[in-house]
Amino acid sequence: MAGIPTVAFPDGTRVPALGLGTWKMGERSGSRRAEVEALVHGFELGLTLVDTAEMYADGGAEEVVGRALAGRRDRIFVVSKVYPYNAGRRAAIAACERSLARLGIDRIDLYLLHWRGQVPLAETVEAFERLRRDGKIARWGVSNLDVDDLDELAAVPGGRACAADQVLYHLAERGIERGVLPHCRAWPMPVIAYSPFDEGRLLDHPELARIAKAAGTGAASLALAWLIAHDGVIAIPKAARRAHVDAIRAAADVVITPEIAAALDRAFPPPRRRTP
Repeated sequence: MAGIPTVAFPDGTRVPALGLGTWKMGERSGSRRAEVEALVHGFELGLTLVDTAEMYADGGAEEVVGRALAGRRDRIFVVSKVYPYNAGRRAAIAACERSLARLGIDRIDLYLLHWRGQVPLAETVEAFERLRRDGKIARWGVSNLDVDDLDELAAVPGGRACAADQVLYHLAERGIERGVLPHCRAWPMPVIAYSPFDEGRLLDHPELARIAKAAGTGAASLALAWLIAHDGVIAIPKAARRAHVDAIRAAADVVITPEIAAALDRAFPPPRRRTP
């Protein structure tokens, strides 16, 4: 079993390029035990970055993560996100404290603005920097910000402290390769790729299945292996069941050869122009 590649944040902290996502988790009480067990299984396999948000199940996903963290907090890198309408000077402080309570921890490793709303970026940065000074977060970043937004953020006092941008990225949605991805590499900061399977639709693509079979792996593992073969990219697929987790971990054992890369490019052509 190959080791999981790592990605560095601007401060030098390294995390696995394969993490665990929690979108749509925590929504049903009857599923929570299996969800917690899946996350713990992932942690034991070395998938020690977990991504959640106050939005997911109205805090329910954070509660699931909190249960999974019990007794193992010190070795897990926790990412959570704040609603845009909670990203104000005072509201962000209160929202972060609620997330900390649900997670059962005293510090979030990476706290993200979930998407851009009406609150000025300068005000959000001010709140995030206060949270960082107070020790409630270790670093902060953004999600769903495009190149123009990142340029505006860079001009805000303290804005260059941004540590990551979490965006949609998968084989069938490669627009960031002409915009956000090179921009983040130049910053420099990682890109965190969410919905790496296009909410499951990608896994039904016949060409992906064919290429994966020829490579001796599964479609999910190949799709993830392709993502993390890109420098500075962290993938956070949903990990609600143990079988999901095993497929995620298997991606680290897949080598994207030039032949596989070319076949994937033919099936999922790279973008010719920047797209939002």
